Amino acid sequence: NSIQKKSSTTMSSFYGLPHITEIICGEPKNQNHNKRCYFHRIKKKIRKLAMSQGRNTDQRIGVFVDVQNMYYSSKNLYNKKVNFQILLKEAIAGRRLVRAISYVIKADVKEEQTFYSVLEEIGFEVRSKELQVFYGGAKKGDWDVGIAMDVMRLAPKLDTIVLISGDGDFSDLLEHAKSLGCRTEVMAFGRTTSHKLLEVADLFVDLDKNNKYLLTKRKKN
Repeated sequence: NSIQKKSSTTMSSFYGLPHITEIICGEPKNQNHNKRCYFHRIKKKIRKLAMSQGRNTDQRIGVFVDVQNMYYSSKNLYNKKVNFQILLKEAIAGRRLVRAISYVIKADVKEEQTFYSVLEEIGFEVRSKELQVFYGGAKKGDWDVGIAMDVMRLAPKLDTIVLISGDGDFSDLLEHAKSLGCRTEVMAFGRTTSHKLLEVADLFVDLDKNNKYLLTKRKKN
């Protein structure tokens, strides 16, 4: 959005708003024209131009979601849950989806099976593993190795790898994927994303910039 705003502001100041709208929309400005519809078309076309940078509909993509990372990031930052349906739609961005895999840690809570079913209905494959509990009460659960293995296994069949996580441990993985010829994209909350990922990703989508990636709590009657 910031790129779109900067580009549109610069171009409009150079050409003048009536001229830039004519260039983009292919028709002259008319005072009797419905302004609301007119500027909606402008916004849509500018967005399409911005989205075309490095993305195209022929790309085969794989989406890999570190659910635990997303869960704790959204909870700690906003005390809300992630809207995984919107997340997947924005990750695909009109391209050819090959695989969409979500990685979860079982926590033995009653709502988790419902959550897994929702993920499957959205279009994710759900991979789960048990939370490890060590002597003394220490707990551990992550999918770092599993995600890395899946990315490497699928990389030859993909043009673009979309990692949905802010974990810097994946920076070497993305570097290796790029060496294999894959484009790498990261979607995560900017405030909890490792700088290592920001440096290696060809595209970073900051989930902090738009609240559509968060579920709105329903008001109780």
